[in-house]
Amino acid sequence: MTQNRIGYVVKRYPRFSETFIVNEILAHEAAGLELEVFSLLPPCDTHFQDSIAWVRAPVHYLPSEGSKVANFWAYLGEAAKVLPGFWESLSAAQGEDVRDVYQAIALARMAQERNIRHLHSHFATSATSVARIAARFAGITYSFTAHAKDIFHESIQTDDLRRKLNDASAVVTVSDFNLAHLQKVFGEAASRVRRVYNGLDLKQFPYLSPEGRPQTIVAVGRLVEKKGFEYLIDACAILKQKGRSVRCKIIGGGELETNLRSLIRQRSLEATIAMLGPCPQSEIAKHLHDAAVLAAPCIIGNDGNRDGLPTVLLEAMALGTPCVSTDVTGVPEAVQDGITGLIVPQRDPAALAVAIERLLDDPPLRVQLAQRARALVEAEFNIHSNASQLRKTIFCP
Repeated sequence: MTQNRIGYVVKRYPRFSETFIVNEILAHEAAGLELEVFSLLPPCDTHFQDSIAWVRAPVHYLPSEGSKVANFWAYLGEAAKVLPGFWESLSAAQGEDVRDVYQAIALARMAQERNIRHLHSHFATSATSVARIAARFAGITYSFTAHAKDIFHESIQTDDLRRKLNDASAVVTVSDFNLAHLQKVFGEAASRVRRVYNGLDLKQFPYLSPEGRPQTIVAVGRLVEKKGFEYLIDACAILKQKGRSVRCKIIGGGELETNLRSLIRQRSLEATIAMLGPCPQSEIAKHLHDAAVLAAPCIIGNDGNRDGLPTVLLEAMALGTPCVSTDVTGVPEAVQDGITGLIVPQRDPAALAVAIERLLDDPPLRVQLAQRARALVEAEFNIHSNASQLRKTIFCP
């Protein structure tokens, strides 16, 4: 192998909900970059997006069980034979989770064998822990992308994240909101962080005017607290009480499915709201094209977890579906209130119902918002230009 390769380090690959990582990999490959994917854990989803099949990069699953205690020193000794300066660099692993250290050793050896000269990880938690230690062991550089849960969740250890910010050759995050937060909390350690938006391959998302669409609302995402789908259900109940004949489709699976179905029954909305489960990207795009409104009632969870900037918002904006969302993290950077969509306060089903009704009743407004939203996505969220910006940032910081 003569050409240097880039190693992408992720917690699980593939994941149904992390289309932004696949979009990024595909854009890098289209630009001629050679990648290899290293996953800390095997996939656990039952459905995958069609775009996974387009990725050329080989996928390697790092050993996740670790060696037995009796074999610990033998394992380190074998690593020291092939990783120059291993014993001196072992101090970089002080205080780290033992499994992360084992995986980092395996990753460092594979990076050396496969001529990988840089590691880039997504999310500033375990994947970046492994990438950081492996980079030190292998004598190469690493960078990472910070998203949302990995910087806002109550479990985040400030000292650990500060160390990662300091050690990385480059760091990016996915919104200006995130950037301001990191710079406020970490000061000088975050001075080199750059904002690079996630993006879409716009050829896969053709624009269609929303003017004549039926009175249908669509919501897409994992059925977890931060998505705020319970407030959408309550908003639909309000619309029903007002005599509105609307249909709502909730697409996705997750831990709150039973609770949400129960809430739908409690509100007597079985004929109004359909829960469709996970769908492939092609079906989601069709549902979005057939809807008058995409609702993304994102909230900040009780544990601090939140969305960074949901990819489905960008997809809907590209496809011409007007969006209603909330003022959480980076969402208003895409859904600009009254310009490219409508923003309502989080956890406010009454305000959400008003915004949805406004879009349902005003086709010209839907068209105006959709046209401006598509223009913004083309200007700021094109995956090919954003991936180019990312390459310049992480490889030439």
